[in-house]
Amino acid sequence: MQTDFTATRALFDIPEGLIYLDGNSLGPLPRAVPGRVAQAMQAEWGQMLITAWNNAGWMEQPARLGDRVARLIGAEPGSVTLGDTLSIKVFQAVSAALQARPERKVILSDNGNFPTDLYMAQGLADLLATGHELRIVAPEAVEEAIDETIAVTMLTEVDYRTGRKHDMKRLTAKAHAAGALAFWDLAHSAGAVPVALAECGADFAAGCTYKYLNAGPGAPAFIYVAPRHAATVQPALCGWLGHDAPFAFEQGYRPAPSTERMRVGTPPVLQMAALDAALDVWDSVDMADIRKQSLALTDRFIAEVEAACPDLTLVTPRDHASRGSQVSFAHPEGYAIMQALIARGVIGDFRAPDILRFGFTPLYIGMDEVERAAAILAEIMATRAWDRPEFHARARVT
Repeated sequence: MQTDFTATRALFDIPEGLIYLDGNSLGPLPRAVPGRVAQAMQAEWGQMLITAWNNAGWMEQPARLGDRVARLIGAEPGSVTLGDTLSIKVFQAVSAALQARPERKVILSDNGNFPTDLYMAQGLADLLATGHELRIVAPEAVEEAIDETIAVTMLTEVDYRTGRKHDMKRLTAKAHAAGALAFWDLAHSAGAVPVALAECGADFAAGCTYKYLNAGPGAPAFIYVAPRHAATVQPALCGWLGHDAPFAFEQGYRPAPSTERMRVGTPPVLQMAALDAALDVWDSVDMADIRKQSLALTDRFIAEVEAACPDLTLVTPRDHASRGSQVSFAHPEGYAIMQALIARGVIGDFRAPDILRFGFTPLYIGMDEVERAAAILAEIMATRAWDRPEFHARARVT
């Protein structure tokens, strides 16, 4: 059955008149979330107190919600668990890959990767102090750079700045042919584009749930471990809840026999309640429909903006196979232009040094909003409305 995007739009609480093109940074509030969080607070925490860990299923949340996320990223049941932050999950996955390839010392990434991934990898290499190297190349040079020295490729499928999309299947196959493992960051993929981790043969993946999955600020990250690795992967962060029997209170660490071993700390129960409600939106959604509509929306936005705003330079690929669900334009005054847009009710964001970034989520964005946003941007550019002192004042979050 075809996805009804009019129906999904009604599931979100977006202020009247606002055009929200920043779901690739923070998804909007699903209407069901406040009630579900209130239930977790009042009926569960308030009335059950500590018994809610058993009676309300709090301890099972990471695995149960992991399976719901798994459906959206083409992962096998039982292969995804939730908790902690994306940075932590990147560290876990990359460290596990290095332990599985002890004779190799190179982590391969690209210069379009999100900084936290690079920071985590470099920090891990420095911590190990055994000659490991983070090797960074241009995105288009990744395939050629994969050779027998690589322990793990660490790539974000969709570039956070440009929206450029890597070919997961091809690059994973190339890594495996060279004897390397493949880790994928899905921060800008999960809920935005169809993902097929199992089909592509990915070894590890991680992502956040506060962007396209709409679970709210601070929502937990997820980590994927291919079933073929689940019983042997060695977690560098050996948390209590990754233990095979946490309530045996053993002195030594004995990992759980599944992806559960990648759990670290106590699950954020209230945030997971928000995620649980947010994922309900996806029960009636087909990712193929999302992709088709996303490409239509981004095509229209590109055409409208390029026709009316010659001073803006498109940095997002035109080719559908190479594009995620966002569009980015470059301009030396990108920050001020974005602030002027936000003041007019069109919310996108800015990424240094000069990128205006717009996310397109068919769940709540339609063609009318796309055309209005492009028209407002054209007016701002034509009148130089962005060139006011208040639009040049830098806020802490851009």
